[in-house]
Amino acid sequence: MNDIPASVSDPEPVPAPQTVRVRMPSTPPTATYVLIGVTVVMYILQMLVTAVFGYAVYDIGWLELLGARINSAILAGELWRLVTPVFLHGSLAHIFFNMYALLSIGSFLERQLGHGRFILLYFLGAFAGNVFSFLFTGSDGYSLGASTAVFGLIAAEAVFFYQNRALFGSHAKQAIGNAAFIIVINLFIGLYPGIDNWGHVGGLLGGAIFAWFASPRWTVVGIPPEMDLHDQREPREIITGVGMVILIFSALAAAGFFMQ
Repeated sequence: MNDIPASVSDPEPVPAPQTVRVRMPSTPPTATYVLIGVTVVMYILQMLVTAVFGYAVYDIGWLELLGARINSAILAGELWRLVTPVFLHGSLAHIFFNMYALLSIGSFLERQLGHGRFILLYFLGAFAGNVFSFLFTGSDGYSLGASTAVFGLIAAEAVFFYQNRALFGSHAKQAIGNAAFIIVINLFIGLYPGIDNWGHVGGLLGGAIFAWFASPRWTVVGIPPEMDLHDQREPREIITGVGMVILIFSALAAAGFFMQ
């Protein structure tokens, strides 16, 4: 029998692969449902008021007259019109597509961001979009709809997946590509007359700026096989995101008062 040299030993066994479960955020999208409910109720009120009292001027109903983005009214000091158009819609198809987008995108984002950050994102996108609409559309006419906020959500979704691409892998790349495709297609459609494309662009920028500073940056923590996600985002960063959108678009709106 030959002796085995002392320097030779059996290789250490390779550990068997272990399945790891990461618990994803399960926050119910309550704010999304509330926003949809309020917007639908407002549309029903629009129809009822118009049916009872008729149109205020031309084809504008009374609620539209009070809350739509109308530049002359904003210049007269009615600054709420930089937000309130998000609750008003011009037709059944208009509100259907906006609410469908809000449900499909908002449900996911609210689970990731939580109720507070999601609500901030929604209204900051609406504000930014209406500021751009105020700046770059003519003094005649009006605009309304939740698409300013919806475009903010689309931009925020793309930013979220980009900042968490190490966690989501190939799914992040696919999600970013889908968001880019939706943006390009809708901006192209927005070239048709009667569509407020500047509002869409402003919503995109507002949502992207806020999300860049405020969307969650997930890291996996815990002991396998049960692990959790931890948000590394600091509260001061969220405050910075809010401040940046308000500061930039308020300054742009102020400039608009001098240009128009």
